[in-house]
Amino acid sequence: MSKSKPLTKKNDWSVEDSTVLYRLDKWGKDYFSINESGNIKVSPTGPEGDSLDLMVLVKELNSRNLKSPLLLRFDDILEDRIKKLHGAFKNAISHYEYEGEYKGVFPIKCNQQRHVVEEIVTCSREWHFGLEAGSKAELLIALSLLDDPEALLICNGYKDKRYIETSILARQLGRKPIVVIEQLDEVDRIINATKKIGSAPFIGIRAKLSSQSSGRWSNSIGEKSKFGLSIPEISQAVQQLKDAGLLKELILLHFHIGSQINDIAVLKNALQEASHIYIELKRLGAPMGHLDVGGGLGIDYDGSRTATQASTNYSLQNYANDVVATIQECCKENQVQVPTLVSENGRAVSSHFSILVFNVLGTSSIPSDTRATTEHECLSVQNLRQTLRSLSEEPHNIGVDISRLQEAWNDALKFKEDALAAFRLGYIGLEERAKAEQLTWACAKALAVKLPKDTLIPEELNALNAALAETYYANISIFRSAPDTWAIGQLFPIMPIHRLNEKPTQLGHFADLTCDSDGKLSKFIDNGQAKSLIELHRLNSNEDYLIGMFLGGAYQEVMGNLHNLFGSTNSIHIRMAKNGGYKLDHVIRGDTKAEVLNAMEHDSEQLLERLRIASESAIQQGKLKINDAQRLIEHVETSLRQSTYLQE
Repeated sequence: MSKSKPLTKKNDWSVEDSTVLYRLDKWGKDYFSINESGNIKVSPTGPEGDSLDLMVLVKELNSRNLKSPLLLRFDDILEDRIKKLHGAFKNAISHYEYEGEYKGVFPIKCNQQRHVVEEIVTCSREWHFGLEAGSKAELLIALSLLDDPEALLICNGYKDKRYIETSILARQLGRKPIVVIEQLDEVDRIINATKKIGSAPFIGIRAKLSSQSSGRWSNSIGEKSKFGLSIPEISQAVQQLKDAGLLKELILLHFHIGSQINDIAVLKNALQEASHIYIELKRLGAPMGHLDVGGGLGIDYDGSRTATQASTNYSLQNYANDVVATIQECCKENQVQVPTLVSENGRAVSSHFSILVFNVLGTSSIPSDTRATTEHECLSVQNLRQTLRSLSEEPHNIGVDISRLQEAWNDALKFKEDALAAFRLGYIGLEERAKAEQLTWACAKALAVKLPKDTLIPEELNALNAALAETYYANISIFRSAPDTWAIGQLFPIMPIHRLNEKPTQLGHFADLTCDSDGKLSKFIDNGQAKSLIELHRLNSNEDYLIGMFLGGAYQEVMGNLHNLFGSTNSIHIRMAKNGGYKLDHVIRGDTKAEVLNAMEHDSEQLLERLRIASESAIQQGKLKINDAQRLIEHVETSLRQSTYLQE
């Protein structure tokens, strides 16, 4: 075995420093690391398997005319996540000598893209992995793809007559759909559909648990939860099914305590309650046989292993152990045969497998360069220059007097306000005002470098770094590609995918392409909390600066919108090849401008014709040359065929 190359270092900065800084060893240890070139390395089958240099991959995709922003889907990671999920339950079942089995299902709502769902169905056949549908459209997807008679098809969501009848007919087709009663009035529809078709569906009941949940989705449980039957309603539903001769079809109990469960104790309490409901349903005469613990298996987005919204205080194996052990204990105490365990872990399956890569278009920051002194400067500018000189005489970090720094900053703000007041009253001109603002921010920069690292800093001074931070303009729309960051403040790991052997010298945040003040990424992972700025590099001329957003494979693609008519990005499915390379399984081109216009009912052909008519009129009036009119039409025709994002 050949020795690995030594890790390169620039500016006294190593890839180990970047690994710690961006917490890559915490949230990405299964699949992501940094190679000796300072680039992100992706290991789709785990750290011991083959890997790809992400920067090299992006450059090769660019040469295929697949430009940033890019959504890279590593199907091997998707398969590995399913394998790990089943492996964890297999270990738990073996350890606790559980006499039942585990069958997972993927909630289609997490990622409804055709190639994603097809890949999940294909790569999980050996485990008879199923699907969960929450709408009639998702039910149609599941029926067309899920041809394994041993795989479960969990039918959730609101159900009308056609939904229920379709599920009954699917059972006759050889599928295994289980219609989960989530509203009491669905019982009557099931009874009526059974009478009409002469055949019944498999039936499940979703219970509203009294156990308390935690995290952002804690209202998914309890009496006020959106779906599920209360205990009195369960009793009524059982009686209705019994009177209709359908109690023998009741084979599943379902519950859900919210997405991204961050505290394992919440799950334990819910499992105990649900287990006893299951046991009572058995005693009432239902055959049962399946207990669906719903979704909620969390992702440790920041790697802190804490019970915060961006993390979890448990591992995948902890989760499986608690599910198996709790249900086993309850059933054993009551001498009831243990059920087949079902879970709907969409986030845990699909989060890791996609990476959004986007390029930075440019940066901006507060102007803090100082202009040369001129004659007859106003008093405010003179005072600001004196304040800046005094700061240069302050010691650096060691022996710094915080009170003097605070006084200097207060002075700078007062002198700036004096200059603004003079400008408003017409006593000074634009040049003097510009000097005052630049000198104020020069003072801020001089102050920021002098602040000690491990000392309590006044709030006004502590905010200086944020005020001085760079804005990096990102070639994405967060409303399309990362809507949860805007809608619910979801944190995703975000970091450069290259130059990780160089010390990042700038603090910054990202602004997207949309004309919306909320179109920004300004919350980043930290150790159990969020920080408002991220460490980044200065841009190099004639060189792309590429950023990756990780762990965003669940929900982001299906919930994105067309804000400012920015459409989908290019999406590429990548599989590792047997020779150690890779192959592109699927390439899905992003939306063109014509496609997003048509989605809003604008006819692109009509748009062109209107411009042509306007051009002819301008030519007749001598306002536009024929060559320029042709150039305009060619630009528009070409633009309609191109991506909605900025290109070279």
